[in-house]
Amino acid sequence: MDYNILLYYCYAQIEDLEAYREEHHLFCVQNNIRGRIIISSEGLNGTVSGLKEDSEKYMAYIKADPRFADTEFKIDQHPEHAFAKINVRAKEEIVHSGLRHLNPRENTGKHLEPEEFKALKDQEDVVVLDVRSNYEHELGHFKNALRLDIDNFRDFPEKVKELEHLKNKKILTYCTGGIKCEKASAFLLEQGFEDVYQLHGGIIKYGFDAGGEDFEGKCYVFDNRLAVDVNKVNPKTVSKCFVCATLSDRMVNCSNPKCNAHVPICDACGWEMEGACSESCKNAPQRRPYNGTGYYQKNTNGYNPYKGLYQKPNADKIKTTLHVQSDT
Repeated sequence: MDYNILLYYCYAQIEDLEAYREEHHLFCVQNNIRGRIIISSEGLNGTVSGLKEDSEKYMAYIKADPRFADTEFKIDQHPEHAFAKINVRAKEEIVHSGLRHLNPRENTGKHLEPEEFKALKDQEDVVVLDVRSNYEHELGHFKNALRLDIDNFRDFPEKVKELEHLKNKKILTYCTGGIKCEKASAFLLEQGFEDVYQLHGGIIKYGFDAGGEDFEGKCYVFDNRLAVDVNKVNPKTVSKCFVCATLSDRMVNCSNPKCNAHVPICDACGWEMEGACSESCKNAPQRRPYNGTGYYQKNTNGYNPYKGLYQKPNADKIKTTLHVQSDT
């Protein structure tokens, strides 16, 4: 496998937001890094792919900046790029929560390494809390985990009131890569929960370091793989085909772009329904051609990787940046 997929985040203050976004985008273009990167005044959040050599340069570029020196990367191998484009965007938050006032650098739940999480999760005074969205939980989750009925993480703060009766318990939060737990656990502490923890590195790191034991199903990911295996110890399929209700962990996006529901659909129903989640979506005039994957890449004809830059590419600037990285 010649490519790496990198999942990372870092909470850090960025004052020169647009200037840094510009620089970051240019570096990605010049090193054939593709993916989605969010830059905010509170930090970075990204999932990207690139050749192993290029991804090593990218990680070195991030870590060479003192603001992001402690960034941790979850690294997976893949036979090809997991993205067709590079998108580097400036936003209010690196993960949309509506909790901009909380700074995980100052206060957040205690970080548990995967083996520590595994040792604690089944204790009687512990509640394992999934802070992801419904469709992610339904595809895969830790055994006996509690979930809140949310379609988006921004709904999390409103739902926390449903946990009031659990304030005397240890709350172990988890998510895909750890970023949502930073804010979720900080908010729980703000709401008066005293014993709050978070799975360091999320489900992905747990799979790497603890074999994924007791994680049932697959983990939804935000690239063209859609779902990945986590559990190498006692794997189990828990999700059901949205159409026929047989067990299936084959995640797709509905072929009707106006729906685009993230649902498990078995291979047989996928072909029978032409990638749609319902008859109405199957008959939708705008339905996308189904190719068996359930992942629909936007048309890349005429794609310009420099789109979104305010300045034209500055070759001297890029060469200088690369030279600095090679010397560090």
